[in-house]
Amino acid sequence: MTLVDHHVADMPGMTLHTIETTKYKTTSLILQIKSPITEEEVTKRALLPYVLQSGTESYPSSKELRGALDGLYGATLGVDLSKKGEYQIITLRMDVANEKFLSDNTPLLDRAFELLSQVLLKPAKQGEGFLPRIVQKEKRSLKQQIESIYDDKMRYANKRLIEEMFDEEPYRFNVYGNEQEVDSITPETLYDYYIKVMKEDEIHLYAVGDVSRNALQELAKKHFVFPQDRMEPKRTSPTGKQRVDEVKEVFEEQEVQQGKLHMGYRTYITYSDPEYLALQVFNGVFGGFSHSKLFMNVREKESLAYYAASRFESHKGIIFVMSGIETKNYEKTVKIINEQLEEIRNGNITDGELEQTKAMIRNQILETVDDSTGLVEVLYHEVVSRHKRTIEEWLEGIQNVTKEQVRDVSQKIQLDTIYFLKGRGE
Repeated sequence: MTLVDHHVADMPGMTLHTIETTKYKTTSLILQIKSPITEEEVTKRALLPYVLQSGTESYPSSKELRGALDGLYGATLGVDLSKKGEYQIITLRMDVANEKFLSDNTPLLDRAFELLSQVLLKPAKQGEGFLPRIVQKEKRSLKQQIESIYDDKMRYANKRLIEEMFDEEPYRFNVYGNEQEVDSITPETLYDYYIKVMKEDEIHLYAVGDVSRNALQELAKKHFVFPQDRMEPKRTSPTGKQRVDEVKEVFEEQEVQQGKLHMGYRTYITYSDPEYLALQVFNGVFGGFSHSKLFMNVREKESLAYYAASRFESHKGIIFVMSGIETKNYEKTVKIINEQLEEIRNGNITDGELEQTKAMIRNQILETVDDSTGLVEVLYHEVVSRHKRTIEEWLEGIQNVTKEQVRDVSQKIQLDTIYFLKGRGE
């Protein structure tokens, strides 16, 4: 049985993905707009989606736009930013009730497509720029968003690790951009950048709901009319060290109660590689779950950490280890974390660890695709990686991973950078 009925159609200016399902009472329309991260554009790109969701030509304020959404039986509109490998992704999402559940004959989906297309293609503007009041308001919000990272020490430590580890790679830039550059953005320079996005970015629209794909294709064709001068989207070539010659250690002091130890490992394996599934199982055994070696040994057995976990970035091939510890326990914790990697390299994985990890990953995948946002997130991996892997192939592939394969991928993994945020004077 096919878990997801996913169809892809090339349309003028964008790619349409339709997922027909009776699972939800709403229809979700999710635009994914992709471009390589660049130092010159990262901050403008971070600001852009928040300006777009604040007003259109027909509804030139947040209040009027909210009124239009309320008129669509309480439809919702939201935006998001993410970084996948060396791409910065803008997401625009609209959820609207399924017409089948309405008592009247309102062409709700048609109007939703129209409104979402206006948000993307007909933003509120003044002269050759966006509306100054909207840009000013969203610049303030963006600066607060960037500043809030400093107050969340776990996020801050992760940001600093990435800056140090990828100091010569585009991946080093924060998805929300650089606070110092926000003030210099004007309504005109941001609008110029928006025109560039509309010409050059790779745009994918996902439509998830109980609607026929023919109807969705007609609506997309009717409402999403892009400029004639659209160009071939830019793609990145993977960058990064081919091997780690020396582990970089970085220490920073602040007024913190608990030290933040973050470690970055290069795996040289990404979503499109055959070993990706074995890497996913490796991460689960290493530090991905509460039965993992990091959790059991660093936190439970040695009581060295308030938390100890690992996660990996599918499109950059990086494993991050995060741990909250007392400063005096720094060397001992690093040693025990490295020992857990050695354990896996030596093939010391129990049947219980392997089977429990596979079961947890399986549940994680099924839970993720049970929700329309998570489902689109999973399907979008294929766009970023240029590699197709169905949900069924993913689940079956995880089940077939052997201990030997987990051990083999662990041999490739190299510790690159250790970042430690410690309390002052400790």
